[in-house]
Amino acid sequence: MPAPLAGPDRFAAVAAAVADPVRRYLWRRTDEATADDVLAATLSVLWRRPDDIPDDPVPWAIGVARLQLQNARRTQRRQVLLAQRIAVVDPPQVQVDAEQGPSESDETVRLVLARLRESDAELLRLWAWEELDSRAIAEVLGITANAASIRLHRARRRFAELFEQTRAGGSR
Repeated sequence: MPAPLAGPDRFAAVAAAVADPVRRYLWRRTDEATADDVLAATLSVLWRRPDDIPDDPVPWAIGVARLQLQNARRTQRRQVLLAQRIAVVDPPQVQVDAEQGPSESDETVRLVLARLRESDAELLRLWAWEELDSRAIAEVLGITANAASIRLHRARRRFAELFEQTRAGGSR
C-alpha cells in the first residue's frame, strides 16, 4: 500500500482535485478575473493549512472560496466607493459599452434568485450549480446535514413558488 501523500505532493493532489469545482463555483458568482484571484487565495489557504483539509476536500475548499469571495466583494465595494468619490472630483471622459445581456431563461432564473433571501439563493446555487448534496452543503455552510436538507427543501419550494409567479407575470 503506498504511503499517504505529504507536503508538496499532497498539496498538488488536493489542488488538482479542488481547482475545477472551486473555479466553477466562483465563475457562477463573479467575473473571471475576480474568480481567478479568489481561486489563488483559496489555494493559498490550502497550502497554509494542510492539516485542516478533510478527506473530501471539495466542499471544504468551496467553503474557503466562499469566505474568500466575501472578502473580495468587501474589497470591491470599498474600491467602488473610492471610485465614486474620485468621479465627483474628476468625472470619466468615456462611457463603457454595456455587455450583451443574458438569455431570457437565464434572466428569469436570476430574477427569481434575486427575489429570494440570500441564504436560500446560496443553498440553491450550491445544490444546482455545484451539484453538492446536503452533506457537502452542510460542510460548506458550517451547519448540520439535517439542517442543510431542511433548508434546501424550503428554498426549493420558495424558488418554485416565485418562479411560477414570475412566469405568470406576477410579482410580490
